[in-house]
Amino acid sequence: MPVLYIHHRTHYHYPHWVVDSANQIKLYPLEDEHQHIVDHRLVISGNPPVFTFQDYFENTTGFFTIIQPHRELSIESFCRVEIRDRLLPPRQPASSVWTELSLNKWQMKWHDYLYAEATQNQSAIESAVHLNSNEHPLDELLRLSEFIYQNFEYKKGVTTVDTDIDEIWSLRAGVCQDFAHLLLYMMRLRGVPCRYVSGYICPGNHEWRGEGATHAWVEAWLPDVGWVGIDPTNKCMAGERHVRIAVGRNFVDCTPVKGTYKGAVEHLLEVTVQFSTEVFSEHQLVPKEVTPEQQAYFKKGIAETYDSYKLRQQQQQQQ
Repeated sequence: MPVLYIHHRTHYHYPHWVVDSANQIKLYPLEDEHQHIVDHRLVISGNPPVFTFQDYFENTTGFFTIIQPHRELSIESFCRVEIRDRLLPPRQPASSVWTELSLNKWQMKWHDYLYAEATQNQSAIESAVHLNSNEHPLDELLRLSEFIYQNFEYKKGVTTVDTDIDEIWSLRAGVCQDFAHLLLYMMRLRGVPCRYVSGYICPGNHEWRGEGATHAWVEAWLPDVGWVGIDPTNKCMAGERHVRIAVGRNFVDCTPVKGTYKGAVEHLLEVTVQFSTEVFSEHQLVPKEVTPEQQAYFKKGIAETYDSYKLRQQQQQQQ
C-alpha cells in the first residue's frame, strides 16, 4: 500500500493592504475504503479558526475569515495518505448494465450527476463519439477517454475555469479540468452518472500529463462495479497515484480555494504541490522566492505602509 506525503501551498500576494478576507477551502482528502488519511493538518497565515462542515456532496469543507489588514495570505495543507488497491468486481453483461442504468430508481438517485448542459455542438459530439451499446459502459468510458487523449492537445493557458464545452470542442486543447468536463458531458448524454473529481496525481517517471500538481478526472457509477475513476488526460483508470480531495458535478463544486476580500483588485497567486514518500525536510518546505518580475509588479504596493493604507481608506470614505 503506497504511502504518500503531500504538501499543497496556496499563496496570495496583494499590492496593497486588503481586509475582510472570507475563504472557503476544500483541501481535506477523502476517506474511504480505497484511501486512508493517516494524518492531515492545515497551516494558514494569521492562524484563524477554521470551521468545517460536510457539503451537499459530502466533501469536508472549511471556512475562515481574516478581518485584519494583510498583504499576503498563505494556505498550506499537509497530508499523509495511504492508497489501497481496488479490485473491481466481476462485470455483468453489457446489455443488462445499460438496461439497469435506465431504471427510474437510478435516474432519480443520481440526477445531480446526469444533467448534461446545453451546447451548440451536441450533434457534432454525438456523431464523433457514437455510442456502442454492445460494449460494457466501462469499456465505452475508456474508449471516450482514449478519444480525448488522441484528439485534444494538452496545453496550458488556452482555457480558464469558466471555459465551456463548446469552446473546448472548438479549441481541441486544454488541461485536465477541461478533459474531465468533456468526458462528463459525453457520458451524461448516454445516461451514465458521472462526477468530477478534484485531487492530485503523484509524480512517476514523467510519463503522465499533469503529474506533480493538482489534477482532475472523472468517476462514473455503474450498477455492477460501483464508482470507478477514469483519467482522460492520461487515458487510464485512476489508480494508486491518484489522490482524491473532493467530488461534485463540476469544477465549481470542487474548487480547492476560493474567497472574497476588500481591497486591491490585482493579486498574484502562487500554487505549488510537493510529493514525497517520506517526511518533508525543512529545506524542502522553504517557499520559493518572489521573482524579479513579480517584485517589479508589486513594487508600488510593497512600498505602502500601514499608516498610508489607513490614510488612503479615510480619504476614500470622505469622497
